[in-house]
Parts: sequence; C-alpha cells; structure tokens
Amino acid sequence: MRTTDLGTVRATLWAAADELRANSKLTPVQYRDPVLGLVFLAYAENRFEEVRGEVEANRSARNPAQPTDYKAKSVLYVPDASRLSHIVNLPEGDDIGKAVDEAIKAIEAANPELKDILPRGYQKLERATLIELLRLFAPLPTKLSGDAFGFIYEDFLSNFAAQEGKGGGEYFTPYSIVRLIVEIVEPFQGRVFDPACGSGGMFVQCAKFVERHHESATRKLSIYGAEKTDDTVPLAKMNLALHGLSGEIRQANSYYEDPHKAVGAFDYVMANPPFNVDKVKKEQLAGDKRFPFGMPKADNANYLWIQQFYAALTDTGRAGFVMANSAGDAGHSEKEIRKQLVETGAVDVLVAIGSNFFYTVTLPVTLWFLDKAKSGTPREDTVLFIDARHIFRQIDRAHRDFLPEQIEFLANIVRLYRGEDVETHAGSDALLAENFSDRRYADVAGLCKVATRAEIEAQGWSLNPGRYTGTAAADVDEEDFAIKLEELFEEFTRLSDEAVDLRAKVDAAVQGILDA
Repeated sequence: MRTTDLGTVRATLWAAADELRANSKLTPVQYRDPVLGLVFLAYAENRFEEVRGEVEANRSARNPAQPTDYKAKSVLYVPDASRLSHIVNLPEGDDIGKAVDEAIKAIEAANPELKDILPRGYQKLERATLIELLRLFAPLPTKLSGDAFGFIYEDFLSNFAAQEGKGGGEYFTPYSIVRLIVEIVEPFQGRVFDPACGSGGMFVQCAKFVERHHESATRKLSIYGAEKTDDTVPLAKMNLALHGLSGEIRQANSYYEDPHKAVGAFDYVMANPPFNVDKVKKEQLAGDKRFPFGMPKADNANYLWIQQFYAALTDTGRAGFVMANSAGDAGHSEKEIRKQLVETGAVDVLVAIGSNFFYTVTLPVTLWFLDKAKSGTPREDTVLFIDARHIFRQIDRAHRDFLPEQIEFLANIVRLYRGEDVETHAGSDALLAENFSDRRYADVAGLCKVATRAEIEAQGWSLNPGRYTGTAAADVDEEDFAIKLEELFEEFTRLSDEAVDLRAKVDAAVQGILDA
C-alpha cells in the first residue's frame, strides 16, 4: 500500500477500535491485550496466505503441506480455526469468545514458540464489542502487507500507552526518542541488549535502522531483553514477531537478576529505565561485576542502571539510554561514580531533551551515549554535548516529539563529531546548511559543544549539556510554569535525600565523639 493509504488505514482502525472501547465497560488496560491479539492473528493469517499457494504447489493430496513447510519460510502455520476469516463467519449463535480463545490455543499448539505470548480471556469481553472488533480486523489479511501490521501494532501500543498514562509509559518509549537513540548508536551488526525492554521498541527500531541501510536485520542482529513485568513480556514478543524478528526476552528484575550474563557481552545496549527508583536492596548486589564503580549511597537506582549499561558492553560497544536530568549533576557518591565513568573515556555524547516527550513525566530528560571504542581515537579525551531542548514539534499542549528531519539533524551532529558521513534522506539538509555550512563539525552556541575531560572536571564532573553549550535563544513563555515547578521539585527532593544522608553521618560522628 502507498504510505498515504496506510496512514489513513492506521488512523481509521484506531479510531474505530477506540470508539468500541469507549462504548463498552472496559478500561484501556482490559482492552489492550485482546485487541493486540487480534492484530497478531490478522498478521499471522496474512503471512500464511502470502506463501500458501507456493507451499501447497509443492505438495499433493497424499502428501499435504505441514507446519514445518511454513516455518521453513519463517511463517507461522495458521490452522483453519485460528483464521479471523473463519471466526467472523461462524453462525450467529456460536460462543464467539470461546471460538477466539480456541483459535489462540490452536495457533500456539501449531507454533510452540508462541506459548504464553498471545492473550487469553476473550470470553470475558462483551459479545457485541468482540463481534465488532472481529468485523474490524477480519478483512485486514487480504488488504494489507506484512509490514503494515507492524505499524498498526506500534500505533495501538502508542495510543494505549497514552491512554494509560504512567502505566503505559512503563512499557512504551515514544518513537522519536527511540529513533534518535538508535540513529546515534548506529547498530549495524551485533548483539543488542535492553535490560528494561518494555514492549521491545528499541529492538524494532534497531531492525529498521539496519533495513534502512539495505541489510537484513535477522542476519545482522541478535536480540536480548529483560523485562520485570510479566504482562509486558508478551507485548515485546508479539512486537518482535510482527516485525519478522526473534529474540531472547526474559522476565527478570534487572537489579538482582542477570539472565543473559551481560558483563562484556553486548555490542549495543539501549534502554529507557525507570528514573529515581528507591528501596533497591543494594546489599544483595555486593561483588556483582555489573556495578564496577561501586554502590551509590543515595537511595536512588539511576547509577545502578548507568553502571549496568557500561558493564554490559564489549571493548568496542556502544550504549544509548534515557536518564533523569538530575543524574548529570548528582553529588557525593554518585558524583564519584560519574567521575570514574568519565575517566574511562567511554562517555561519548550527552543530549538534553525538552519537556513533554514522555507519557510518564513532563520533565526534560537527558540521553546518554557511551562508546568504548573511543579509546585511541581523537575523541578519547572529549565529550560532545548537545542541547536539543529548543528542537521539537508541538503535537498538542501536553505532547511533543521530533520530526524525522530533526532526528536526522541531531544524529548528523554526532556523525560530524565522529568524522562520519552525514545522512540526508529524511530532509535535514536545511538544518545542516544553517548550522554546519561546510559539513564540518564546529561548536555552535546554544546547540553543541565538544568539551575536554579537563573542562568537565572544572565543572565538577557535571554531564549537564546546558553547562557547556550556553543558552539557546528561546521564547521564555514556551516553558510551562508547572513543568518548571516539577523540575525544581525533583531537584529539591534529591537535595533533601542527600541532606538526610548527611544528617545521619553528622549524628553518628557527634555521637561517636560524645561516647568517647
């Protein structure tokens, strides 16, 4: 289908599905998994029918096609009972919910790799809602191509995440953020790891990056993920399957568990971990090689995540991840860890992102990028800071994202810094000409600055891009007062936590003197 046609189909499908939910008694959480399961069944039927003629042409009535014949073509075998075209035409009196649950069981039985991935419980849905959903999705296998289902699944994930608010943000990272991370990390070939993988968006965008560079993602990438929440693991596995990918996604709490033996094992690490998590039992982590710079004393897990990402890289590996702004300036034990990290030479790029890009927080964030291959290069002693807070598209009052040309432009700043060729397929030519007319890297006030390790030390080992780039020209009124207040409150909370720790130390020291 043409892109414009597909865009219309995607928007129409979501609008229709959302209207059905609005007229039912279901919450977005209750509705999400059954709907995504139907998208998956439609995709499976589409791929099955695409190769069915070719497979059956090589078989006979005496020697009919087998599930293995389809799997040899990387296609799921779809029994008759699992086809939406069959279910939607069942007699009116049949138990439709039971029929869909049986369809799920049948496709899992024929494809054991789907075990425990697909949703159950269609009998719990209101009959009228389920019938209308089936009528909505049943025509899709004959109308769309395989790639279209991946886009539709992504759209539905994104829209459900937006409706669920904070809960949705725990499994979904907005595409423009993921795309920017991937474009800067450049995962051309190797092992990719996300220890907080949610619905698997990092992996999907890695695969798309490889395909944009005219290679096969299934041949070039090996995918490994961990996700704490049981209900989210199937979302990731379905997401991979819908994009023709496979990977090892494990349910695990990445603070305490290391199911992939991650230390030094991965070429690329990408993640959007939860921010400022407290109450992690650090005593259980003593001696764990995933934390080479020691335990932060503050009750905050940000520097546990940062160390995990660093430790998981091979000697030439790259990492890109989302981090709370406060981590760039955190003091005391966190500052000492940050200093050690900078002194390794692996810190490569920091990108400040403006507010309202995420469903969970309105606060600005920072993207961190590590590159262990910097050693021995002209970049060994430097870090590139980019302030992208003034670059965005305003979707509505509460949401922003990046345009494709903005993502490409920001990635091109990094490419110029690394001495790589720029890319202009997405239309970043004008932005490049405006800021780097000779296609060579140069510091641009308010946008980007390359700082030496000595300059970073002089700034107290801060990794806050704004300290280095200067202030970009911007309309003061753009920043909502509530956002500023939230940011100040985050800083106040961090300082308060440090004050509590310091008070405990002072009390202990004074008590020790008095006891003596």
